[in-house]
Amino acid sequence: MADPTHQDRFSVVIIGGGAAGITVAALLKHQRQNLSVAIIEPSTTHAYQPGWTLVGAGVMTQAQTLKQEGGLIPKNVTWIRDSAVAIDPDASSVTLESGRVVEYRRLVVCPGIQLDWDKIEGLKESLGKNGVTSNYSREHAPYTWECVRHLDGGTAIFTQPPMPIKCAGAPQKAVYLSSDHWRREGSLHRTKVEFCMAGDALFGVPYYVPALQKQIDFYGVDLHKKENLIKIDGEKKEATFQKVGTDETVVRKFDMIHVVPPQSAPDFIKKSPLANSGGWIDVDPSSLRHVKYETVFGLGDAAGTSNAKTAAAVREQAPVVVANLLASLDGRPQTAVYDGYGACPLTVSYGKVVLAEFLYGGKVAPSFPYDQRKPSRFAWMLKTEVFPRLYWHGMLKGHDVKVKHKTIETA
Repeated sequence: MADPTHQDRFSVVIIGGGAAGITVAALLKHQRQNLSVAIIEPSTTHAYQPGWTLVGAGVMTQAQTLKQEGGLIPKNVTWIRDSAVAIDPDASSVTLESGRVVEYRRLVVCPGIQLDWDKIEGLKESLGKNGVTSNYSREHAPYTWECVRHLDGGTAIFTQPPMPIKCAGAPQKAVYLSSDHWRREGSLHRTKVEFCMAGDALFGVPYYVPALQKQIDFYGVDLHKKENLIKIDGEKKEATFQKVGTDETVVRKFDMIHVVPPQSAPDFIKKSPLANSGGWIDVDPSSLRHVKYETVFGLGDAAGTSNAKTAAAVREQAPVVVANLLASLDGRPQTAVYDGYGACPLTVSYGKVVLAEFLYGGKVAPSFPYDQRKPSRFAWMLKTEVFPRLYWHGMLKGHDVKVKHKTIETA
């Protein structure tokens, strides 16, 4: 359990107690036990968010994705249960919501991504009733499963906002799993399934697109590209989309709608000196050190890097941050490099997964010796059984879990 003392200066301060923050803290303590480390995190519950897709499909329960934050904070790491509201890198300090100021020698910034529910008119008021749901909400992922299993024909709409978002494959995972359930129940032929996405490509890495398009075609999904959800009316069961790049809108009726909210860096990051022009933490994509402030490192979903925002990316980023942070404390060269690795296990049906793995620039980098574009039972086992255990008992315990991946030529 965290030490509740009011010490105000630490060797390392970590903003965020999610996947990135806990993993970095645990790795630091493994490698240097006497280092004073603090985690700033207001939440008392920690979620395994990759599991929420499975909660929305009735494969996992919400409870299986949650643990008490206090039980995950590494031993001898101080847990400051508060929110960071301002960062002053020139003074090496972080101001908390309570007004307390915490100083550091090195700062690791990994507060996660902000879900901007308010950017879709009527969404917050509509969620959790009238068939309006989202797997991106801890509270409402179970309602997705309620909507899916009680829908017996009608229109089901699934949305995807503009990039970047965390786990860019999650919006379409909901499409596939829901469609597969209706196929198995015998109601898919009388269910109109629509996938409305703000982008113009089904997936950001072209190598995997044909395999995913095959699934869209198999389930008979109507794919609408360059349509961005801007308004929900739960009572009328109407969704208003804007045609991207125009003032034109289209209103679509629904019986259920799975909404993925727009996402951005947390507001306090956007306002801080650490932000780049897009509001994200301005780190070097290889070293993950801030481009201007040598005592600051960033990783996870709020980092201004072009990798996929996934737990798999954090697993590869955290050892790089720790190695370079310790080197900077010691005055040694910072030689650890992050190659942009990210992974997205795309659940295309119950029991089958297309496992997408890639580096910066969309370079395909599989970890296993088979064509990972082909839906696989092995990858389903990884997604449902291995990865959750790897997360709770590997990453968060500070074990540097190396899964070797190598690039392949795809041209």
